[in-house]
Amino acid sequence: MSDPLDFSGKRVMVIGGSSGIGNGIARGFAERGAEAHVTGTRPDEGDYLEAEDSDFTGLTYHQLDVTDRDSPDVLAAKLDPIDVLVLCQGAVRYGRREFEREGWDAVIDVNLNSVMDCARAFHLGLAKRDGSIIIVSSTGAFHAMIGNPAYGASKAGAASLVGSLAQAWARDGIRVNGIAPGFVPTKMTKVTTENEQRRDGAIARIPLGRMGTPQDMAGAALFLSSPLASYITGQSLIVDGGLSL
Repeated sequence: MSDPLDFSGKRVMVIGGSSGIGNGIARGFAERGAEAHVTGTRPDEGDYLEAEDSDFTGLTYHQLDVTDRDSPDVLAAKLDPIDVLVLCQGAVRYGRREFEREGWDAVIDVNLNSVMDCARAFHLGLAKRDGSIIIVSSTGAFHAMIGNPAYGASKAGAASLVGSLAQAWARDGIRVNGIAPGFVPTKMTKVTTENEQRRDGAIARIPLGRMGTPQDMAGAALFLSSPLASYITGQSLIVDGGLSL
């Protein structure tokens, strides 16, 4: 029998794959034979190597500013068709800045508007390959986010979009699922992971006794994009070590 997690000959695009969870997911696909592409906002991948915990081995980098609403269409025209689209872009504003219009709009634009923009842009190409979409949200989609109303609302919207797109695009042969990560050390979670008291408090609430890793999220993405999940669509898989129990 062939390996259902062998992605040789498959083309995968990870929006927001320049660092953190997205980078881990992209490397997971590349390690299993996929032609893996990632996007980031900086001119080239070299700009990330010193500032971020990133690894571009086996990955092809593309600059993409998702706040430019037309840019996903340009990228899709260049790369389509693809087999797997992972939407892992994300933004957050701390210091209660999301209560202000500017902070609210900035976070909603990246975490929700651009998710739909990218899904729409790659839709036709995915339909040609009976492709799969993975929308990365957060466990914050399912509970209150004190201090970060835009982040919570946008992630809840992204989780809802999983079901809506799954139902609408099943007839096109596209499966749409989601991953809702818990605590994973990335640049966006430094406010917790780099504060010893907050970090220890977070770990104490996780039944498995540790924070997650980008590789943990890659495992979920690989499964949901593989033939092993061929009868699964419209589901958001919570990957949080039991934190939300």
